[in-house]
Amino acid sequence: MADESERAVQAAIEAEMRLLDPDVRASPALVSELLDPEFLEFGASGRRWDATSVLTVTSDGSVAPEAPVEVSDMSGVVLAPGIVHLTYFADHSGRRAWRSSVWRLTEAGWRMYFHQGTLTS
Repeated sequence: MADESERAVQAAIEAEMRLLDPDVRASPALVSELLDPEFLEFGASGRRWDATSVLTVTSDGSVAPEAPVEVSDMSGVVLAPGIVHLTYFADHSGRRAWRSSVWRLTEAGWRMYFHQGTLTS
């Protein structure tokens, strides 16, 4: 059971890191593969996002590949079979935030179901 949980957490971490990759973020098709159709985010900006609004942002060329997100303190826990909660610290060009994501395993693979960012100093 522990191995199965470790594999689930690792798969969610790999998917999260892929979603943070500037090349992936610049591609609406690749982002779409990682977002659950019911995706919801409460961003560090205070804005509420769904999959459609995130894909609009990624398709408008606003993602800068020369400014990757720096991630630290990544950890995860299995909440239920096929559901993983990740937390980590992100620094994106000096904009620092604690991040929390819920990933769920679907027939299409691991998809981000929920995300929240909280700015910090």
